[in-house]
Amino acid sequence: MSISLSKGQTVSLQKSDGGGLTRVRMGLGWDAQKVKGLFGKVKEKSVDLDASALLFDSSGKLVDQVWFSQLRSKDGALQHLGDNLTGRGDGDDESIVVDLAAVDPAVTQLVFVVSSYTGQSFSAIENAFCRLIDSSNEQEVARYDLSGSGAHTAQIMAKVVRSGAGWTMTALGVKTNGRTIKDLTGAVAQVL
Repeated sequence: MSISLSKGQTVSLQKSDGGGLTRVRMGLGWDAQKVKGLFGKVKEKSVDLDASALLFDSSGKLVDQVWFSQLRSKDGALQHLGDNLTGRGDGDDESIVVDLAAVDPAVTQLVFVVSSYTGQSFSAIENAFCRLIDSSNEQEVARYDLSGSGAHTAQIMAKVVRSGAGWTMTALGVKTNGRTIKDLTGAVAQVL
């Protein structure tokens, strides 16, 4: 059963049978902005959002990153499945697969961000969401709707934190600005 998260809410990544999730997928979906063209005809304006993950150790030091320019983490535990440049299509437009059991033991937090590479503000983006899926059965575990539009061009979506032998996910929804994760590292450090 999926949990719809609100900003600041945390959910355990334990399965109902008591075991922990080992393989998850963070999905990002959105729709392009619908604009009126010539003679009132509605058309879609492409928006290039990018899903990225930043990996931190317990001291808050950036250990690794996964994004459209680096599709796999150094330890091989995270893999970005490719860059969607338009937002067209149903479901997840970009995904990052995570093998939680294979994440480097030094990594204690995975922070997922979304940024508008083309620089459009979130006021131009419709139906944006991020969700966590159990890869073993493709069941949605948690969803965070990136509701509300604004002048920001990036959002720190969620963090997944190592908690003893398991993991938890917290919806963050922190609005910020930047086109790539290189622009967002400082803002992400503020939410660790």
